[in-house]
Amino acid sequence: MATPTRQNFPNNQISISSVKSTLKVYSVPLLLFALSIFFQLIVVPRNFPTSHYDVLGIRKYSSIEEVNQAYEKITSKWDSNVEILPSVDLIEVRYAFELLTNKLLKRDYDIFNIDEHFHMIEKVKAQHTGARIYDIDLPLIKAAASDLEDVFSVINSQNFSSMFEDDKALLVQIISYGSNRCAQFSAYWKRIVNLLDGVTNTGVVELGDVQLAVYLAEKKSSAQPFFRNGLPALVSFPPGCKSSSCLQRYNGELSVDAITDWLATSILNLPRILYYSKESMVHNFLAKSKPHKVRVIFFSTTGERATPFIRQAAKDYWAYATFAFALWKEEDSSFWWNIFGVESAPAVVFLRDPGVKPVVYQGPINSSMFIDLMENNKLHVLPQLRNVTSVELGCSSRGYSRAGSDTKIWYCAIVAGRQSQELNKMRETMRSIQEKLSNDGELDAVDLEPISAPAVSALKQKRLTLAWLDGEAQKSYCFFHIHSETSYETCGPRRGMTDAAQLFIVRYERNATEEPKKDMKPMKTPFQAWHNVDADPASTLVAKYNGSSEISEIIRWMSKTIEDGDSRELPPFKTKVPELSPEEADYFWSQPSEKFLSSGKSIRHWTSGLYLQISDWLSDPRIGPSLLLAAMISFSFIWLKLNRSQSTQPSNRDESSQSRVKDENRPKRRNRRKNDSNKLIPPSITDEEPKDAQQMRFSDSDSE
Repeated sequence: MATPTRQNFPNNQISISSVKSTLKVYSVPLLLFALSIFFQLIVVPRNFPTSHYDVLGIRKYSSIEEVNQAYEKITSKWDSNVEILPSVDLIEVRYAFELLTNKLLKRDYDIFNIDEHFHMIEKVKAQHTGARIYDIDLPLIKAAASDLEDVFSVINSQNFSSMFEDDKALLVQIISYGSNRCAQFSAYWKRIVNLLDGVTNTGVVELGDVQLAVYLAEKKSSAQPFFRNGLPALVSFPPGCKSSSCLQRYNGELSVDAITDWLATSILNLPRILYYSKESMVHNFLAKSKPHKVRVIFFSTTGERATPFIRQAAKDYWAYATFAFALWKEEDSSFWWNIFGVESAPAVVFLRDPGVKPVVYQGPINSSMFIDLMENNKLHVLPQLRNVTSVELGCSSRGYSRAGSDTKIWYCAIVAGRQSQELNKMRETMRSIQEKLSNDGELDAVDLEPISAPAVSALKQKRLTLAWLDGEAQKSYCFFHIHSETSYETCGPRRGMTDAAQLFIVRYERNATEEPKKDMKPMKTPFQAWHNVDADPASTLVAKYNGSSEISEIIRWMSKTIEDGDSRELPPFKTKVPELSPEEADYFWSQPSEKFLSSGKSIRHWTSGLYLQISDWLSDPRIGPSLLLAAMISFSFIWLKLNRSQSTQPSNRDESSQSRVKDENRPKRRNRRKNDSNKLIPPSITDEEPKDAQQMRFSDSDSE
């Protein structure tokens, strides 16, 4: 009879569950242990490959003489007729020899771990595997094609601080005289320097100045300096930054366009200038531009983005002009010629007053030339009186005159009105008057017409300024000077179908006894501020013109007004002229906008910096041992905790059993005590019946 087989399924299930529970308890130390092994066997070897000194079998930072001796010792065992097998490290030995015997390359490798020719090893191996030793083209490392010492103007530790004397940003290129990449980039660097002229300071640092190069380099966790993307490396100090704590590093493509755009956008917060086609130029740029701004249009044949000095000018002159780019095409040349008079590109066009011929500049342009053009064309031909131009034009009651601070009396002829055909016609008339008075100013006093002599003389002496005023945008200023029944046709928002342009002259007279006011303490309440308003340093009188639009009649009236104002002693009229309102819609590149852009830029910079810090931290060789130590500590802590809990469980069982025994014995002891106590008490006579006792019964009759 066969014996039945034994089944151990419950025991197997118990063992599997115990293993699972053990693994679950020790999951954290096991994970840390696995991570430490991963870092030590995979991550660390990738970040710390075998050095070229190890290939030659010598200690790190050995001298060139020791490198030569090690190379001769290795190569003396080789035969030039032996074929090169894939396992032979001949090419690596030769490369290490050439690198470590070059003073510049050895210096860069020892201090900054720079090895830009490392890719040549695999390339040469792939080309010469199976060939003979003498078939290899030597040397493996090609020398720099040009002498960089004659190309770059290098700054050093002594004159580096002089680069921060002004508030401009600083762009620094870090190079090595032995680098081929730096030699190839030298032509691009010259182009970048030309484009940044007048916008940013530039300089070059060579690795030979170890102190300055280490100061500008990044630092690993081991404090070793390095350049993340090799050489050339670009770092920038933003405006106002004078230490390495706030410098920014460029990690993008080494091209002129990419570098200049990064500097202009990320470092300087300069606005971008858009390109327009011939259709969008009319509808989206010319039609939507503000009427008080000059329109500046650039024509380009390449379609490249605006240079930094143009973008800097767009930021500096945002209150005066608006900018646009157009791509020049031969099929569109007739269109541009008919509208702006542009013959070819590159060209710059300035559109000033409506109906005035554009100012066209043909040919390439640099920073200084463009700034001169902007200064000459930033205002309309007939300037507009605005809050940013009042002092420059001398039409300010604060005491500013174009003729100088010694001038006592000066005038401003202003034509005011809403944007309309009537205002445009009057502006055209005033431009003609300005041109005629300017041309007459070139004549001698004898040849001047008597009717225009006072006006011509005042214009020549800069005591007369002609301007126009937007009556709708500057309604307070307009109503203050034109206070009449018809002022609503000129000032304020349009209320009807009638628009009228009004010409008036403001006479400014400086009060000689008025001393400049010192800085006053700010008022606490609006009432105090209104009550303590001081009169303007110059008194004003207004004369309005009510005649025809004939040029000669207007000139006669202006001359008569100026002559009377200069000759007659008029009583001073002190008052507070309303301030000219700023154009809020154009307040885009103001300080709040810059703060918003800088905050967004700082967030992007912070996130990119955090990513680089994490990647650098992961390559730290101390992570593997740290994880192993953490795994051992965690394992020990869990083991001690489990042993402590197991040792306390038997004692708890003993205590519980003893308590149960005590509980069971308590009733018995009580019964025993009770029985013993009962034995000591004597029996009562009613407790037991006598043996001869009889029971007696009584009937009911007996009871009666």
